[in-house]
Amino acid sequence: MNFLENIFQRLRQSTERPVLQQVQEGKLLSSNGRQVLGLVHAAREFLLQAGLKKGDRCALLAHNDVRWAALDLAAMAEGIIVVPLYARQAARELVGMMKDCAPALVVCGDFSLRDSVSAIWSSEVPRMALFEEIFVRGSGVAGDGRPPIPLGDSDPVTIIYTSGTSGEPKGVVLNVGNANHMLGCTTGRLDLLMGTTPRPDRVFHYLPFCFAGSWILLLTCLSRNAVLTINTDLPRLVQDLQRAAPDYFLNVPTLLERMRAGVSDQLRQRGGLALKIFSNAASAYLRRHQGKAGLADSFWLALGNRLVFPKIRDSIGRNLKALICGSAPLAVETQLFFILLGIPVLQVYGLTETTAICTMDHPHHVEPGKVGPAIPGIEMKTGEQDEILVRGPNIFPGYWNRPQETAEVLRDGWFHTGDQGEVDASGHWRIIGRIKNLLILNSGHNIAPEPLEDELLRRLPGAQQVVLVGNGRGYLAAIVTGEVAHPQVEAALDTFNQELPHYQRIRAFHLCAEPFSVENGLLTANGKLKREAIAARLAGEIEGMYRARQA
Repeated sequence: MNFLENIFQRLRQSTERPVLQQVQEGKLLSSNGRQVLGLVHAAREFLLQAGLKKGDRCALLAHNDVRWAALDLAAMAEGIIVVPLYARQAARELVGMMKDCAPALVVCGDFSLRDSVSAIWSSEVPRMALFEEIFVRGSGVAGDGRPPIPLGDSDPVTIIYTSGTSGEPKGVVLNVGNANHMLGCTTGRLDLLMGTTPRPDRVFHYLPFCFAGSWILLLTCLSRNAVLTINTDLPRLVQDLQRAAPDYFLNVPTLLERMRAGVSDQLRQRGGLALKIFSNAASAYLRRHQGKAGLADSFWLALGNRLVFPKIRDSIGRNLKALICGSAPLAVETQLFFILLGIPVLQVYGLTETTAICTMDHPHHVEPGKVGPAIPGIEMKTGEQDEILVRGPNIFPGYWNRPQETAEVLRDGWFHTGDQGEVDASGHWRIIGRIKNLLILNSGHNIAPEPLEDELLRRLPGAQQVVLVGNGRGYLAAIVTGEVAHPQVEAALDTFNQELPHYQRIRAFHLCAEPFSVENGLLTANGKLKREAIAARLAGEIEGMYRARQA
């Protein structure tokens, strides 16, 4: 039984049990197995009437919704390859991806998404449909529960476009075998986290389903005894999270950093005994983590656990067993902050090409600052320049219509990730940076910018991003975005540079008030820096930094 057949069977067994729900205008709308199958049935009928057949592509451009999940299941059940797209991405970029994969149908969540794409399509636009056209009968109509058509391990089920940090996005083809293996791994880890509880997992989700990690979480929840609550309104995320009261949910570091900053700000504003207890307990915990525990540390930690930490935990999520975090490096301080509160942060590392995951923290053995051991059934090692190499059933078969690019990353049976890493004696991995991001000074020194950027950002409250430049130059310089003042950056660099070897010191900087974003084209769809685009957009400012130092 493949993953899709398993999901359909579970939906048929959960006819009256909620499996998906979403919050709209403060109300929780639940869909049980019977209702989800009804939506899937309606979508399958529409796709067949539209003439789509096995191997055709169907682009899916919509915000998270129960109907998104239903259409995804419906298309895969007919052997149609789903191409999920990010609804907030620039229309021109979206059209470029769709022209690359040539979909037979483009399904949009609403009129505005459809019209934005149609307006700039320079050639014949493919057939387009809205959710309202497909799901005209609503969610209460029961389908026949017809099983998916037979699919083999090598049959593709989705094409997910890479974020394009350093070039044109490429379509990553993932097949049935990839999903089968990955869902077995994620289910195994969640079984360890949840133990033997008979009730369904309560899961909360706000990240777009078009990202590989989000898609795997959605399929994992549908594959096990779980109810997934979908946030559809980011400004209401905190309220929706409280309403869902989840056992766990998937995060990116940005949200956890904001949650940590919000708790810290509230404690500072409150002041008094609560702030004193928290500050002393946090310092005690850090000393314990560093192996430098003092005599009074146990007292402060006990006091924090009794009087302060439970209230903070309840404000974040009263039932949380863990936070799951991926997509980018998480600051060790932030991971320790949540562990201090009694909320483990389980890190995941992977790429779209690895079906989202290569490593996962074991729920009972977390090493802060590392991303856990390799998932069962795959191999990992380092190659030249400490590049992480992976092979196993989670590795994608290739990029859509790009044989040369596929051959460049799939060599001798190993996928070359482009990430630098190191592994300890217990098999836990630490991610250092991206090889393509390496800055090579004219002195010959190779510098991974990410650790320096993360640390400087940590020292600059109010800053949004820090980007280092200096490839081929004599020294490093920084671009800093957000609400931060010139003297503040100077002071931070004065102390930071003293801790660094001479070739890693940052000797110039430029302040940029407007943060980099998806909308201004300087962040990828999943929030990663588009370094080449940033360098091109700010070429004059970068040259100015170096000219000023030479003058």
